[in-house]
Amino acid sequence: MKISLIQPSRNNLKYLKWSYDAIRKNQGYHDVEICVADDFSNDGTWDWCEEIMDKDPNFKAIRNNGPTRLGHTILYDRLVNEVAKHDICMIYHADMYLCPGAINSIEKHMKPKTIVSLTRIEPPLHPPGPEKILVDFGIEPEEFDEAKLLKYIEDSKKERDKTTEGIFAPWAFWKKDFQEIGGHDALFAPQSKEDTDIFNRFHLNGIKFIQTWEGCVYHMTCRGSRFADGAQRNPDGQVFMKNRETDEWLKQNYRSTRNFVRKWGHMCKHDEYMKPIVPPKYNIGIVLKNASHHHLETLEPWCSIIYHERQFPGIDTPEDYVNREQQKTMYIMAQRVKCLDNLTPDNDIIIEIDGHSFNQNDFQYIQNFAEIIANDNELYEEELPCEFELGTMKITINKLQTYEKELILCKGQ
Repeated sequence: MKISLIQPSRNNLKYLKWSYDAIRKNQGYHDVEICVADDFSNDGTWDWCEEIMDKDPNFKAIRNNGPTRLGHTILYDRLVNEVAKHDICMIYHADMYLCPGAINSIEKHMKPKTIVSLTRIEPPLHPPGPEKILVDFGIEPEEFDEAKLLKYIEDSKKERDKTTEGIFAPWAFWKKDFQEIGGHDALFAPQSKEDTDIFNRFHLNGIKFIQTWEGCVYHMTCRGSRFADGAQRNPDGQVFMKNRETDEWLKQNYRSTRNFVRKWGHMCKHDEYMKPIVPPKYNIGIVLKNASHHHLETLEPWCSIIYHERQFPGIDTPEDYVNREQQKTMYIMAQRVKCLDNLTPDNDIIIEIDGHSFNQNDFQYIQNFAEIIANDNELYEEELPCEFELGTMKITINKLQTYEKELILCKGQ
C-alpha cells in the first residue's frame, strides 16, 4: 500500500521522534511517506526534520516560520495538497505509536468513497467510550511499555476482529475525496471543531466510515495546545493531565464552537461510535424585543440573522458586539446582526423572543430547534405559513427548506 501520513506539530519533538520510530519499525512492507509540518516550534523540531530528511527519502517536512502559529486546520491541507505524493493519506497525530499490522488493516478496508479509522488504545486520561480501548501502557515516551503493548496486541487479536462505523484520528482517506469537498474549513483555524466540521461534510457527501479494530495506535492524547504540559502519575499510579487546558486552547475552542453553531445550527453531534449526526440546517431569523447585550451574545450564533430594536439597554451597543465579534469569525457580522427599524424579517422561520420572559427552558428549545422541527411530522402537513408557541417564544414557519447540503463544499464564508 502507498500512503502518506499527515503530521502537523508544534513543540512536540519528543512525541514526534517516538512516533517516527514506531512508524518505520511497524509499517511492514508498505510504502509509507511521512509528511510533517513544523508550526513555528522552538524546541528543535525543524533541526530534527532537516536531519531526518537527509537520511530518509520518504520523509518530507515544511516549516511555518511565524511570527505566529498557523494551526493544524491550515497545515493539514497544505501537507495533503502540496506535499503528499500518494493518493491515500492519513491524518496522524504526533503523539501516536503505530502498532504492527495497522497499515495492513487500512489496506484491507480502503475502498472507494471510504474513510478508514484505526482504533485508539489510550491511557485512562479521559472518560471511557465504546469507540476506544483504555489500557495504560505509559503516559510519556520515557515510560512507554512497548513490550507490554505488543503482547496485548497479539493476545487480543480475536476480540478485535471486527469493524464499527465511525471516524476519529487517525483516519485514512482518498485525497480526491478530501479535495472534492475543499478540505478543512479555515473558519476553524488554528484548531478546534475543524474535525467535526469536515466529518459532517464527508457524511453528507456520501462517504462511508469504517473503524477497524484489527489496526490500532497507542495514543498519548492531547499533547499539543490543549494540554501542553503533558501527563503525570500520583503515588497510587493513577494518571491525569498535569494542568488544566491552556488558556490558548480554551479561548480558541470557545471561538470555534460559536462558529460551528453559526455554520451548522447545532452543537457537535455523533453517535456512540463517533459517526456524525447532522440535523437539518434551516434559515432562521430571531427577532429580539426587550433584550439585553447578554441575549444578543447568547442567541446570535443560533440563527442566520438576529434582529434587535433600536433602543438597547446598557453601555454596550449592538454595534459594539458586531465589531468585537468580527475579530473572531470569517462571517460578516453586520449581515447577521440587524436593526428592526424599517425592516421586515423574511427568513424561512421566524422566532420572536421577549427578553423579559426568555428563560433557560426556551434556550434549550433553541439549541435543539432543528431536531424539534424535523421530527414534528404534523408540522409538515400544515399549510404554510403557520404559527405556534414554543415555551415563551412565538414561531412562524414560512418555509421548511433545509440547507445542510450547501455546506458540503468549503468555499469560505
